[in-house]
Amino acid sequence: MFDIGFWELVLISVVGLVVLGPERLPTAIRSVSRFISSAKSMANNVKDELSHELKVQELQENLRKAEKMGMEDLSPELKSSVEELKQAAQEVTRPYAKDKVQTTASDAKEPSPVVEDVVKPVETESPDKKVQ
Repeated sequence: MFDIGFWELVLISVVGLVVLGPERLPTAIRSVSRFISSAKSMANNVKDELSHELKVQELQENLRKAEKMGMEDLSPELKSSVEELKQAAQEVTRPYAKDKVQTTASDAKEPSPVVEDVVKPVETESPDKKVQ
């Protein structure tokens, strides 16, 4: 990438040793290596996100082509893209459908006894009565 050879690295390390000294050089090397590793990981994350977005865009384009063709006589590539999109849509809506079914089912049930105990007023002795 930078085309740095062995002798260039030796020269850089000697200059670093002279400038920073033997006490601060290991700390400087560690901080530079951390910076380089974080830059590499950030570049990999950006690359992964871009590839994901390109795949999504390609799937959307294939879906538009399929809609224009009237969903008939599609090529195998378009059929597989349409199926992937349908599966992705089902996976996204499934959790919400389950939550909706559970809430409607729980609404139809009667309140649990625990809730009724909390709602009932607590019977206490009146201050007029004296304990004997």
